[in-house]
Amino acid sequence: MRHRLAPHQYADGILRGDRLLLSRAITLAESSRPDDQALAQAVLTQVLPATGRSIRVGITGVPGVGKSTFIEAFGSYLIQQGYRLAVLAIDPTSQRSGGSLLGDKTRMETLSMNPAAYIRPSPAGDSLGGVAQHTRETMLLCEAAGFDVILIETVGVGQSETVVHGLVDFFLLLMLAGAGDELQGMKRGIMELADALAITKADGDTTASARRAQLDYTNALHLFPPTGTGWPPPVRTCSALTGDGIADLWTMILAHQQQMHQNGEFQQRRQAQQLTWFRALLRQRLDARFYSQPGMSERLAALEVQIRAGTLLPAAAVQVLLDE
Repeated sequence: MRHRLAPHQYADGILRGDRLLLSRAITLAESSRPDDQALAQAVLTQVLPATGRSIRVGITGVPGVGKSTFIEAFGSYLIQQGYRLAVLAIDPTSQRSGGSLLGDKTRMETLSMNPAAYIRPSPAGDSLGGVAQHTRETMLLCEAAGFDVILIETVGVGQSETVVHGLVDFFLLLMLAGAGDELQGMKRGIMELADALAITKADGDTTASARRAQLDYTNALHLFPPTGTGWPPPVRTCSALTGDGIADLWTMILAHQQQMHQNGEFQQRRQAQQLTWFRALLRQRLDARFYSQPGMSERLAALEVQIRAGTLLPAAAVQVLLDE
């Protein structure tokens, strides 16, 4: 059995910036054991006053867009500017084996060796939205440890990855130029949530195509309804290889933060995210409590037999369970 400390010992270590205790606390938060979860919540309660002061940036994009390469270049720039950086990298989990590679530290080799950076790979598990189930808790623990900027790298663009928008202050969507008909391939739901688009790999022979894609996306965004925040999402180009456009992206993020603070949107967004977190946890707990009822697995198996046989419709089966 693993040795566990008292909540105040984890909390004191995290507030001192002890990375070992930070990692152990995150492991507790990610655990499915009820006792680990209770301990993690006790730790979070103690460090809560030290949270909420970082800039939270979500980064997503189509497969092959170079998210990890971009984050290494972007993160290195932030550290050069004097920021302390935490990267929460979510790895996809195999639906067949349940395994996850957790290879982001190898893809961000330079950044992972920098003492001002902390990289925490986590498996996405079976949670939707491209983020791990306990990414919110991990983010708060990193904030309490004194990290100024939290980057959340998501699994990749999908229909439900808009969940990341409920975590961050700024949502950056990375796109590729010259990868087919970009406008046809856009995920409208994610496009509408993005605070900015960045066309990556804008260097060498691809510079011209990146500029064309920038114009196409800018024109396409004009067709979307206003966001209501007073911030029209800009489209930028950048290169992780040459560093071009990286500083401009950070300047843009800071301008966005300043505007959101001035018009009150920042606080409203954070408050909305707290409510989203509450509702997600409530659904999760209700779901777990429902399936953990005595005899539920046997009852489900019996109903599934009837559904497969075609003698019972799924909607009717659900109603049977709810009535019972």
